[in-house]
Amino acid sequence: MEWPAEVSVAAPFPVRLIVSRPGCHQGVFKPGTHADQSAVTFAPYFLVDTKHGFCPPGVYTVYPNALDIVVTAPGLRASVARTFEMRAASQVSAPTPGTNTLPVRTYGDVTVRPTDPDSSRRNAAGFAAQDIDNLGCVRLRPNQTIRTAYVLEDQADTARFSYAFVRGYIHESPTPICGETRVFELVTLN
Repeated sequence: MEWPAEVSVAAPFPVRLIVSRPGCHQGVFKPGTHADQSAVTFAPYFLVDTKHGFCPPGVYTVYPNALDIVVTAPGLRASVARTFEMRAASQVSAPTPGTNTLPVRTYGDVTVRPTDPDSSRRNAAGFAAQDIDNLGCVRLRPNQTIRTAYVLEDQADTARFSYAFVRGYIHESPTPICGETRVFELVTLN
């Protein structure tokens, strides 16, 4: 998930979601957006017609990449600057037995400001893999994506993971790193 770090009061804002597709069935995507006094929560789902789905034996039934889509989060009300959590349904390493739904986890937060929000930074979180290109540059690639990768700001920060749930932010670096100025600053790793 990727979203602005700061937004104006009551102004809807764009959120990038990367969602696993429903196997070989076609479906209509629904972001399942909900906002309350403490958080914006996404519980995305697909309306799927399983009657007419056809998955021949031996055919690859999982899409090679996820649905990468931008949805709109509702405007958040606040009389003073404050933060709201950004949450979404997500896989976890120790799910609750017997439940058929994904648990909701916190991806980060968004700051709501009455005036002048800073638009220079975007928060991002989710499962990601480490890619190293032929020049030795480390990039962070959101899970189930093929071409989307961000240069890791701290290139020495490479031994900690190959695949994990990460939190951080995307911003413009004053000096190019691996030839790019748009970089990802890794904050936490689970």
